[in-house]
Amino acid sequence: MAGHSKWANIKHKKAATDAKRGKIWTRLIKEITVAARMGGGDIAANPRLRLAIDKAADANMPKDNVQRAITRGTGGEDGASYEEVRYEGYGIGGAAIIVDCMTDNRVRTVAEVRHAFNKNGGNMGTENSVSFMFKHCGQFLFAPGTNEDALMEAALEAGAEDVLTDDEGGIEVLCGPHDFAGVKDALEAAGFKAEVAEIIMKPATETVFTGDDALKMQKLLDALENLDDVQEVYSNALIED
Repeated sequence: MAGHSKWANIKHKKAATDAKRGKIWTRLIKEITVAARMGGGDIAANPRLRLAIDKAADANMPKDNVQRAITRGTGGEDGASYEEVRYEGYGIGGAAIIVDCMTDNRVRTVAEVRHAFNKNGGNMGTENSVSFMFKHCGQFLFAPGTNEDALMEAALEAGAEDVLTDDEGGIEVLCGPHDFAGVKDALEAAGFKAEVAEIIMKPATETVFTGDDALKMQKLLDALENLDDVQEVYSNALIED
């Protein structure tokens, strides 16, 4: 199934992520801590922790940092007690935005998120105001040039729900969030390592932004991404260069 070209967006986001490695490490430490606290320190029995540790490895985080976060999460070290909180809102032209945070101070976090929305042409919505437009799922992204037929066969055999190609030849494999670890293992065993592998909130439909609106929307998304308490930002905006 073909889809709109989004490979350039993926590369842009990956480059921006790589450029903020220190911030990424901070986010990953929070995620590892919370995942360990909620599901225990055994990665075999805690898929969320395993995913966080895999992301830490991809970000070249030292193993000592990972272990300290696990220890903190399982009660071996004192530290800040983080809680997960989700905010929803609207961007340019009513584009839907979900902002997932981890915070030790909800009052501070909601004020910062609201300020970022208001300052950059958006506005916060109420709980569940836009989340119904997104699907919680596992996502694997493969670069153009990947053998589509072989990948599709491996993915569907592994339990993936869908395989999509975009106009540039990038391939997206989708699965249920609880099937993520199994699909990831099966794909890698078949020789397919994704450029990006994560559990996301995927929009049911996307709105393409170009020109000034694209710049404004990107500025809003960047402002939200740059907040210390923000872990992930999801939007149905597809921003074209």
